[in-house]
Amino acid sequence: MQIIKTIQNRIYEIRGERVMLDFDLSRLYEVETKVLNQAVKRNIKRFPADFMFQLTKEEFESLKFQWETSDSNSPFLRSQFVTLETGRGKYTKYMPYAFTEQGIAMLSGILNSDKAISMNIAIMRTFVEIRKILLEQPDLKEQLNEIKQRLGEHDVQLNSIYDAMENLLDEKAAQKKWEHRVRIGF
Repeated sequence: MQIIKTIQNRIYEIRGERVMLDFDLSRLYEVETKVLNQAVKRNIKRFPADFMFQLTKEEFESLKFQWETSDSNSPFLRSQFVTLETGRGKYTKYMPYAFTEQGIAMLSGILNSDKAISMNIAIMRTFVEIRKILLEQPDLKEQLNEIKQRLGEHDVQLNSIYDAMENLLDEKAAQKKWEHRVRIGF
């Protein structure tokens, strides 16, 4: 069950597809990302555009922003000046590849290590588990939209209350100033 949770945390929604990125898959399969991508390129006919695609810089930056704001152990949350290492191959110069569920299934045909096979089975089970959850909650998006709408209505109501309180405080302050003014004349 722990492995399924780990895999679920590495599934992202990009371009309307649930995908896993090449560097996450390479960690799970215990191979270098370069080796994984070379195997894919040698068998590129098995990976049409709906099985695998390369992220744009904007998509990758968006993901990095999500990781930085949601996970303090993110690989991207670091100071450049303190941890910058020199040497070849330390930083990615190519945008990562994203593999859909079908693309990951196709990977099982080209990666034949025992670890890759067992991990591929776990990944497929995770995708099935996610699909079950989504089927059990068909109106989940609708419920979230209703909650957002209610919160929006509450925000408007709270703003009205805050404005009224501010007006009352301003009136009280003006009244105190009037009562404690320096009197002149008789």
